[in-house]
Formats: sequence, C-alpha cells, structure tokens
Amino acid sequence: MAEGIDFVVTWVDGSDRAWRAEKARYEGGGPAEEGLTDDGEERYRDWGLFRYWFRGVEKFAPWVRKVHLVTWGHLPPWLDTDHPKLHIVRHEDYIPGEYLPTFNSNVLEIYLHRIEGLSRQFVYFNDDFYLVGPVKPETFFRGGRPCDMLAFQPVVANPKNPVMSHLYLNNSLVLCKYFDKRENVRSQPGKYFKPGYPPLYFFYNLLELAFPLFTGFYTVHGPSPFLRETFEEIWEKEGELLTAMSANRFRSQRDVTPYLFREWQKLSGNFVPCNVQKWFRYYDVTEDNSDLARILAGKKKKVVCINDGRIAGDMERAAGQLREAFERILPRKSAFEKQTAESAGKER
Repeated sequence: MAEGIDFVVTWVDGSDRAWRAEKARYEGGGPAEEGLTDDGEERYRDWGLFRYWFRGVEKFAPWVRKVHLVTWGHLPPWLDTDHPKLHIVRHEDYIPGEYLPTFNSNVLEIYLHRIEGLSRQFVYFNDDFYLVGPVKPETFFRGGRPCDMLAFQPVVANPKNPVMSHLYLNNSLVLCKYFDKRENVRSQPGKYFKPGYPPLYFFYNLLELAFPLFTGFYTVHGPSPFLRETFEEIWEKEGELLTAMSANRFRSQRDVTPYLFREWQKLSGNFVPCNVQKWFRYYDVTEDNSDLARILAGKKKKVVCINDGRIAGDMERAAGQLREAFERILPRKSAFEKQTAESAGKER
C-alpha cells in the first residue's frame, strides 16, 4: 500500500433533544420547501448499533490510517475520543457557516474533501454500513484507483420515495454534460463488460446500447471508495450547482448525491473494474429480522448495509435482534470504546 486509506463515517443521534430543537426551528421553510423533501424519521434515528461499526473496523480493517467521524456535535457516550486513529469532525469544521445548520446528508457529503487531514484515498461509510468480515486495502483501491463496477440501470419512478428518483436523474443530467454515452462505452469497453461482473449487469449494459442517452447507473448503496481530487474537479466544474444546493437544509428533490462523484470516477476511467457484489450485500430492516441475523452470523459477506426500512411496528424488537446478531460476531469491545464499567451499558 503506497499511501494510507482513511474511512469517513457520518452519524447523527436523532434522539438528542438539543439537535431536535434546532431541527424544529428550521422545518417548514427555506428553498428546499418549494419542492419535494425527504425528512422522514428514519433519516435520523439511531438503532444502537454504532459501536459495532467501530468493532468491525478494528477487527476487519486494522490497516485503516484514520477514521473521520462526522457529527453535528453529539457523540456516543461510550466513544473514546482519545483514540489515536479517531478524528472528530463537526459540521462547522468543514462546511461553510452560511449553510449551517444542515440536516441534509447530501450537503454533508459533497463537502467531504474539505475535511482537515483527509487522505487522498478514502472510503465513505453511512453509519448503517458494517464490516462483518476481513477486508484489505485492495478491496477498495488498487494502484491508487478505486475498485468499482460500471453498469447501467434505469432510473425508476418510485412513488414510495419520489425524492430519490429526482436525485438519480439530477446526477445523470450533470454527467451527460461531460460524457457521451456511446463514446464512453467505445473508449473503455473492458470496464463495462468485465469478466466477473454479475450476469444481470452484463445484460443491462448490452440492453442499454440500444439507447443513445444515459438512463441511469447501478448505484451501490454501500461503502464508496473516493479520490479527493474527484470532489475538487467536480466542484471546479459544477460549483454553482453545488453551492445552490448547499442552501437546502433538508434532503431535496433539487439535490445531487455522492453517487455523482462515484459515477464521475467511473466514466472518467479512473477506477479498477471489479464485482462489488462478491463482498457486499444490502438489507432492509423489517419487524422480524431472524433471517438477517442468521446471515450475519454466517458471515457470508464482508460488508453489509442494514437499511432502516421505515418500519412502523416493533422497532425495539428489531433492534434487539440485530444487537444479538452483532454480539455473536463482534462481542469484544474495541479500543474505540471506553474501557470503564460505566460505559458497558447501552449506547443511550
């Protein structure tokens, strides 16, 4: 490994009274409110599983150079903030003050390159992406380039989550300004039709050749390997757009997302093609997660996303099942946790 790789993770404690009071002061106003917004409770609630994110990092990625924890200001009471690899990043540390406070994850993400001390190569995690098996630096980067999969997938009109449909289309509209679809396929066919890609995406890519314009991209809702210069390049070219969306305090239909940066890397050819589905899997939390718990215990994948599925039922039961599953595979405290008896209880 020629240079270090950092992890960046964003976290919010949606039960924090001070945070909720500040959020309430800004709800119902601002530029984003002129269109659709996505401000559901599932965007902010904490499942009490974050300690297992750190345990997974320590056990399965001990090579990581630094962990940058992005937070509004609150911190888990069990977290040892003196850990030498831990860098606490508050929103005001890297986002211009005129756009704060923000409750928009897209805004938090488009400024990641401004984090002080961030390595050139970094992997961005949501707090619901967990390491559950050993990963190597080569899982994410090879020869200084991100490992990823370039595949088409149409944007769909999803009435259950209409904002996301807009976001995916917004990303594509920016990308098509700089990349011609058919020319891009001709210039790097081996990265669209890489042996080892899932057969489904071979089919998607072949089918998409019939259409001259981009219809969308396969987006991996999992850890994103990024190069810092990708952010700098897009900010240089699309600074006006990114600055305008920074005023949206809540996730808005007018936003773009970090997938724009990830697809930019791939369309630029600045990546190493690989099948990310070999080591990653996505799950939605339901009211009964017995099957998911068994899969976690079996360690069939190295990284999982456990997405808040907007369940309206017994959340405590679901959270308890997941905690029990993580305790079976990651029972030992990490050095990121305070080692006192007082911190041995629940996160909150």
